[in-house]
Amino acid sequence: MRWSYLLAVPALIVIVVVVQLLRPIPPITMQVTAPTSFTAQGPSVNVPWPTAGQSALAISGVGLVGSSGATAPQPIASLAKMMVAYVVLQDHPLPVGQDGPTVAVTAQDVALYQSDLKSGQSVVPVAAGESLTERQMLEGLLLPSGNNIASLMAAWDAGSESAFVAKMNAEAKSLGMTNTHYADASGLSAATVSTAVDQLKVAEAAMNIQAFAETAALPQATLPVAGLVYNVDGFLGRSGIIGVKTGSTTAAGGCFVAAANATVAGKQVLVLAAVLGQGGIQPLNAALTAGESLVNSAKPLLTTVQPVAAGQVAATLTAPWAAPVHLTVASSPAFIGWNGFVGSERVTGTPSFSRSVPNGAAAGTLAVTLGQQQAALPLKTSGSINPPGLRWRLTRR
Repeated sequence: MRWSYLLAVPALIVIVVVVQLLRPIPPITMQVTAPTSFTAQGPSVNVPWPTAGQSALAISGVGLVGSSGATAPQPIASLAKMMVAYVVLQDHPLPVGQDGPTVAVTAQDVALYQSDLKSGQSVVPVAAGESLTERQMLEGLLLPSGNNIASLMAAWDAGSESAFVAKMNAEAKSLGMTNTHYADASGLSAATVSTAVDQLKVAEAAMNIQAFAETAALPQATLPVAGLVYNVDGFLGRSGIIGVKTGSTTAAGGCFVAAANATVAGKQVLVLAAVLGQGGIQPLNAALTAGESLVNSAKPLLTTVQPVAAGQVAATLTAPWAAPVHLTVASSPAFIGWNGFVGSERVTGTPSFSRSVPNGAAAGTLAVTLGQQQAALPLKTSGSINPPGLRWRLTRR
């Protein structure tokens, strides 16, 4: 009996050792510690939103600062011409320093000009046989805001104004302008409606086209028959304003989309403001004044945002047999933001370490987003995890 007992003990030990060694090694697990969101801190500035109509303020390439007033689509008058120019420049890109194709003015174009002039519309004089380059048409469209030039460009691009308007609406959809409908090219129709937020979308897209931005910034231009024409935007050059478009009808009131340069920590950004439905004795002047006020309010509002510090821990790798190892970011992105602007963080590319982790190894990324700004920060291990040793494997529970 005693011998049996003495033989059983070693056998039991062997069984325990074998069982322990054959047990699966648990995987190394990762716990994300980075917050899913963050809120930018910056100067507190009161934005002077207009008390009438609707308005919006945004930073190109960053996002919407805010909006005010009604959110229902309303007439936008000649702001529609931003989309006209955008569609034409998409279809007929205008290289730097070139004037583009030449279009001959027809008797039908002259008849339309005379009809528009008689009804008191904003027009640019034209004559049969006159030749206008694409660049000159842009100047006639965006500076004196010629309704007849909008129709001329529409017919040149799509064969008819109705076909062109369909293209305008298609582009609006592609830009995410969900509250916009174009019924004509000039914006004279009260059925051409949009919102301040939507108008910032087309303004941002158009200002990214150099030919558009250059034309919108011109105080004046010379056309073959019309001669010297002036930009209706009387605030051009004030407060850093470099465009974009004015509009005014009885149905729309005074409308203005402004673009202005601002500098944040040595980096130049484009401020965009849209104002619709301004009234009073001089509705267009009211819109210009409100747009300038919004642009000026954005400049002290903007700040540099660094949501992640170099060396910050984004996640931790844990193994039962070793001390935890952190995953850290090596750099800190610098974004443009403002007080209260909410961003997000997300760990992507989960590492597949099984039994060991080398020091300094690449281990996924931390995706940081603030508005339209994004950064993918590589994550690296800040220590190592060796494979589980024999002692741990034998003594684990």
